[in-house]
Amino acid sequence: MLTIIAYDICDDKRLQRVAKICEDYGVRVQYSVFECRLEADRFQEFWLELLSVIDPDHDRLVAYRVCSACARNIETAGTMICSEKVVAYVL
Repeated sequence: MLTIIAYDICDDKRLQRVAKICEDYGVRVQYSVFECRLEADRFQEFWLELLSVIDPDHDRLVAYRVCSACARNIETAGTMICSEKVVAYVL
């Protein structure tokens, strides 16, 4: 399932750690927004890793799970490229 992760982290050190974790699981589409395609168990692992880094009293973290049908209807503009619409072939 496609999951959109967005965050607002107050501390630069935590911000870098959250970004690194997100890079390990998905694709950056905005400065603090990632698209991740994860099965439920992998998402839980990812989410727990993020929760271990953030400060819940100061930081914000949100995950939006997008069904396949809805993901196909994502609209983008400008230089924005949705990972759902990128086709890659591996030979």
